[in-house]
Amino acid sequence: MTHTYTVTGMTCNNCKASVEKALEALEDITSVTVNLEQSEATISMSKHLTTQQLQEALPNKYQITEKPKTQNVFASSNLIEEEQSDLKQLFPLFLIFGYITVAAILLNYNPWNGSSFMLDFMGLFYIVFSFFKLLDLKGFPESFKMYDPLAKVFPAYGWIYPFLELALGVLFLMRIQIPLALIITVVILGITTIGVTKTLLDKKAIQCACLGTALKLPMTKATFIENTIMLIMAVWMLIKIYS
Repeated sequence: MTHTYTVTGMTCNNCKASVEKALEALEDITSVTVNLEQSEATISMSKHLTTQQLQEALPNKYQITEKPKTQNVFASSNLIEEEQSDLKQLFPLFLIFGYITVAAILLNYNPWNGSSFMLDFMGLFYIVFSFFKLLDLKGFPESFKMYDPLAKVFPAYGWIYPFLELALGVLFLMRIQIPLALIITVVILGITTIGVTKTLLDKKAIQCACLGTALKLPMTKATFIENTIMLIMAVWMLIKIYS
């Protein structure tokens, strides 16, 4: 069962992440989607929880009230609109991914060097993605630990991660300690991909922190594909180096 609630008291992405985290911690909650602009929370639950139970899970600064149900005559139409909305939200991710790919190709097309292309791609990927994370360094750790297993256990990892990406980007672009950078890439993206996979399998509607919190991106298969491409490149390069 899914219900929509009005949540007051939220003023920033940190508030949004705090509300999502508090509600998702409840045993019978299966997914939580918070819309900061509309001050709404859409909550799916396996067992009905009262508004009072939800309120008790939230910090005192937030107030939650259930919105009245309205009959949805155009359910299928709304589903199509929701899918289109997700694609629209993901457009910045596709655009950035395209720019990185084209830039890496232009740097290596004459003469073509596949290995150099992959190193430049990974370097640009890390530099660009760390930039967006650093735009809201306070908000990123809260969103990141919603799905990254290591960030959940060690919250400080969420603060370090953008700088780790920046360092890896420099190593790849400058061709410094490439084997070490590849191994770190396999480890950190492998951990994140496990968290992304679990989130997708649990069908939780949460915000993806791949571009920080500056751009509101939903967690979708695109996030899984993005991480998988980087992992394949890193593993391929390691095989070439040590074979």
